[in-house]
Amino acid sequence: MSIKDLEPKVVWNNFYQLTQIPRPSKHEGKVIEYLYNWGVSHGYETIKDETGNIIIRVPATPGMENRRGVILQGHMDMVPQKTSDSNHNFLTDPISAYVDGEWVTADRTTLGADNGMGVAMALSVLEDPSVKHGPVEVLVTYDEETGMTGAQMLKPGVLKGDILMNLDSEEEGELCVGCAGGLDASATFKYHKYVVTPGHKGLKLTVKGLQGGHSGMDISLYRANANKVMCRILLPLMELFGVKVVNFTGGSLRNAIPFEAEAEVVVPKENVESVKKLIDSVFAEIKAEFAESDPSAVLFVEDVPAASKFIQGSVMLRAVKSIIACPSNVIRMSQSMAGLTETSINLAIVRTEKGKITVHCLMRSAVDSAKAALAERVRCIFELAGADGIEFKGGYSGWRPKLDTPMNKVMEEQFAKMYGRPMKVTATHGGLECALLGAKYPNWEMVSIGPTVRYPHSPDEKVNIASVARTWDYLKSVLENAPKK
Repeated sequence: MSIKDLEPKVVWNNFYQLTQIPRPSKHEGKVIEYLYNWGVSHGYETIKDETGNIIIRVPATPGMENRRGVILQGHMDMVPQKTSDSNHNFLTDPISAYVDGEWVTADRTTLGADNGMGVAMALSVLEDPSVKHGPVEVLVTYDEETGMTGAQMLKPGVLKGDILMNLDSEEEGELCVGCAGGLDASATFKYHKYVVTPGHKGLKLTVKGLQGGHSGMDISLYRANANKVMCRILLPLMELFGVKVVNFTGGSLRNAIPFEAEAEVVVPKENVESVKKLIDSVFAEIKAEFAESDPSAVLFVEDVPAASKFIQGSVMLRAVKSIIACPSNVIRMSQSMAGLTETSINLAIVRTEKGKITVHCLMRSAVDSAKAALAERVRCIFELAGADGIEFKGGYSGWRPKLDTPMNKVMEEQFAKMYGRPMKVTATHGGLECALLGAKYPNWEMVSIGPTVRYPHSPDEKVNIASVARTWDYLKSVLENAPKK
């Protein structure tokens, strides 16, 4: 069965069309063109701003002119993650989405339901003549995943509505009314390379099979971090057996928990067997430690030709120690909202290239002072390790909840009416664009909803089919009952 045959067909067809358009972050040209042409071809006022954000504006349906304006908002880009055995090219290839029981998923890549499904629902509101709504604007933002660029660059005063309905939440039945702020950190170690002397053998170590996931939504699942796993293996090898690192590559995205890492090393020939035994022993301990969260973790050790040069040992050792010392987990849980992560950090990317070891982290917190304190902690760790520099950028504050608003009341009332139970009101540890957009439009009421999406930012990403249908019905009901002016 094609996903286009699923119900509601208007939503799934719009989502299918998005899966056919390559749209990784920073490479959204084709989807910008598609969305602009979509709005124009449907006869709607359509705007493309200087950044690449798309705004589609439509009037109220007959009899709904007295309703307040609602902005349906999602982001056009997707996280480009794939398994190591996939040949998918995110710049040219469509996503191969398919039905898997109760879910839609993709063939060894991210699906792009984050946030293609939200965008598909917004377009469907404009396309389906049965939907009753007041004045509606659809805002589809550019480059959310790598820096929230579209939200940051959106100009005040462009949008006319005063209720923002973000469609980027990932748990059906939850009304999200707040989110964490974020801050990026990047530490750099400069190194020289030295010639490998005769009498060494080459080994390539590859950590695979970790679950990874969204660094906001999944950080509280305490999954293994491939960068830290690799460093826990390398440290005793370097200290006990004179192993030298040739290169290290781990993680690929700032907001995804790294699920793969690889390192090439050179080993004195007389120590090769001892090194391999120690590698097996250390990894066995790590695998047992993460048996519940990452049962499929594997480590491959391959014999390779010895490289001609290695990274300066003293620098690499300091970098490895700092990666081990730097946290990459939940720092504090919320004291006011049970089960919600307040502050966390993801040690996302490690690279050794062009004479530099770079370590990238993404910190999140709902409390600005806690985020600042964590940044100081990270700074101290890397400075004590002798890093040549540490840079912080991309900081933004969280979205503070406003609970007693007319739109919140409508959302909760319609949910209870449709499903006979209270809607769960919550906040998310993920970064939503509401935080940045609300700073530009402080008069807005803001809410966020969405269907159930599991494992976003990983090749296991999937969206629940039934939850899409229910969320669509709920969205239509909310729009029909939106607050009056």
